[in-house]
Amino acid sequence: MRLLLSYISPMAASTSLHVTIPCVLILASVCALASPKDKEPAPRFNATTTTGEKFNNENIKGKVVLLEFWTTWCGFCADEAAFVDKIGHDLAGKGLILLAIDVGESKKTVKKYLEQHPRNCKIVMMEDTNLAAMYQANVYPIYVVIDRDGNIAGTQRGAGGEEALRSLIARAGIESADDDAN
Repeated sequence: MRLLLSYISPMAASTSLHVTIPCVLILASVCALASPKDKEPAPRFNATTTTGEKFNNENIKGKVVLLEFWTTWCGFCADEAAFVDKIGHDLAGKGLILLAIDVGESKKTVKKYLEQHPRNCKIVMMEDTNLAAMYQANVYPIYVVIDRDGNIAGTQRGAGGEEALRSLIARAGIESADDDAN
């Protein structure tokens, strides 16, 4: 019996290698030729800012859009607001549109908050867009970047700091000119 096992094992190993090696090579070739996972198209949306500007999938083509979902009671949102606005301002010339979507609060609440904590960006109320439901905004802040072709380039749920946000935007093709400002 022992002789039979020693005879079968090398033969089985040899057969196994003859099958395994081509399979591994084929798999490696397919992986090498495959492009990264195609970006998912952004859901169809409409958004109107508090100043009346209208945005949708059609009129953002050719621009990179940063969606920031926030609330007035979110401490992390307040902590990150200054650099989010700065990034929006600094990268506007490179084609970035920053839309800060307040989720689930009245216009009166947001207006009062913004009087004490001004923002330098386009504010969208949840009632003036369908975006919050599409991106399941239930933790804050949430950042979504849509690339120039209308695809989702990246999403970040929760605060991550300025460097993380700049990296997220870079995935859509807009590099920060002043990376040492982080």
